Amino acid sequence: MGVNIYNRETRSLYQEKQFKDGQLKFLYNTILGRIILRVFISGKWYSRYNARKNDSSKSIAKIQPFIAEYGIDMAQYQKREYKSFNDFFIRTIIPEKRPIPRDESILPSIADSKLMYYKIEKDLSIKIKNSIYTVEELIQDRELAEEYSGGICLVFRLTVDDYHHYCYCDDGKMLFSKHISGRLHTVGPISAKRHKVYCENSREYSVLDTKHFGKVVQMEVGGLLVGKIVNNLKASFKKGEEKGWFEMGGSTIVLLLKETAVNIDEDIVSNSAKGIETKVKYGERIGERIC
Repeated sequence: MGVNIYNRETRSLYQEKQFKDGQLKFLYNTILGRIILRVFISGKWYSRYNARKNDSSKSIAKIQPFIAEYGIDMAQYQKREYKSFNDFFIRTIIPEKRPIPRDESILPSIADSKLMYYKIEKDLSIKIKNSIYTVEELIQDRELAEEYSGGICLVFRLTVDDYHHYCYCDDGKMLFSKHISGRLHTVGPISAKRHKVYCENSREYSVLDTKHFGKVVQMEVGGLLVGKIVNNLKASFKKGEEKGWFEMGGSTIVLLLKETAVNIDEDIVSNSAKGIETKVKYGERIGERIC
């Protein structure tokens, strides 16, 4: 069964096709599969092996079938020849296709993705997909975590058909960044039944001092088959400026905002309360600053 997603443009629900659905069910829902997953596949070496295959010229043959299977609109992307499947996977979009709102009060989506809104409780807990997380578990910094008590957690889930580049949500300055080693489970719903993926997976985050939304934590989470998280970290940055990209695989970005920073759009909040993700695009409005 697919995952229900709300499309803002058509104002309707659709079911998302799960990438490698049969293989994932075997890996996560059978004893043998879970052994193979733990011993071999969720480790970094397997993702590196997969990345090497997708960097070869032979992998070019996978591009057209992939476009057809996932209905990717290539008119959205800059035209060029691809050297490999991974070169295609990190393709660059035409900038005009992802305009950034000029209004300083508008919070834009930082990626093409499926978005969920979660309230951070006063005790720093967050209930995500029936698992209880804490902000401290996510970022492994108690003092920083306490700043987000009562705040907002936004989870941007990128699937293989999405544009895999992501941006900064506002003008600002980089305070510091941190890498946390871990496994590489799929970030799809099938793994959430057995794993707290956002705490277990390899991830890295940046603490951003933004001009209009205060201190923001932006965390990129690696996923199954993700070759690499590539971040272009800068001392200062502009709203909508590219922060980085994910190589091959589905991935997730977590955004933490303080309690008085922003009001998230009602459709996103309402859908999230029902367990429904909202499809959003890089640069699209998702909220507004609290004045």
